[in-house]
Amino acid sequence: MSPISPIDILNVLLPILYAGTVLVYGRAFFSDVPWAKRIKTRFFLGTVTLHFVYLVLRTIEFRHPPVTSIFELLTVVAFSIAVAYLFIEFRTKAKGTGYFIANIAFLFQLVSSLFIRDLIEVPEVLRSNLFGLHISSAMLGYAAITISAVFGFLYLMLYHEIKSSRFGIVYQKLPNLETLERMGFTAFKMGFLLLGIAIVVGFVWLPSSGLDFSYLDPKLVGTVLIWLMYGIGILAKRRGGWKGRRVMMLSVWGFGITVVSMMVINLFLSGFHKFD
Repeated sequence: MSPISPIDILNVLLPILYAGTVLVYGRAFFSDVPWAKRIKTRFFLGTVTLHFVYLVLRTIEFRHPPVTSIFELLTVVAFSIAVAYLFIEFRTKAKGTGYFIANIAFLFQLVSSLFIRDLIEVPEVLRSNLFGLHISSAMLGYAAITISAVFGFLYLMLYHEIKSSRFGIVYQKLPNLETLERMGFTAFKMGFLLLGIAIVVGFVWLPSSGLDFSYLDPKLVGTVLIWLMYGIGILAKRRGGWKGRRVMMLSVWGFGITVVSMMVINLFLSGFHKFD
């Protein structure tokens, strides 16, 4: 019987830690429990640190970035969402929305931990560090876009409650509209920056990848168009005077357009991004 490796232990431990993060943030959000409010950020940070160790160990053990299967990608997505949220929490000093984000990270990590398998034999092209940086940047960018949409949805919920003069749990517990807008737009800008990095790294990596590629590949073109859409959104806020509800609607609609376009491209349009 082979010994249990640290990778196996962390694979089991991570969804438990994310569930604990959800519980701590939930106790702080819904019940104002003092100990939960005091430790929630540190607990989340500890979970993310162990998640980082897990990803590094997988990379070293299997000699490829953990992006070669859907379930490896899911754990990277969970990590990306958690990292992006913590950055926004530290940047804005607003800690009242972590419960909603931690739930998303938990679900992605749970599915990954249940079904992930050890992949030793993978195409050589997937072992490239540049490829890993390209995918990691893209995942972080899409995670930031997702978080921006969550903040947009929370903003619209709170806006609707205020307009309707209903001051329930949403009004009492969420940050104010200005803070939600600031958090959402911070995530919006993160998504734009990180997708830009993914695009640049992709253009650098492709000529040396050995793949029969085209710069008109549907996924590449789709990513560039999404990046441009978010860039136009940033210009609309900074130069066009967009603010408040209009910006948050853009976050929600931008996320919807991103999801639909990526689904259409992955389901119906093939290209060099498919390695099977």
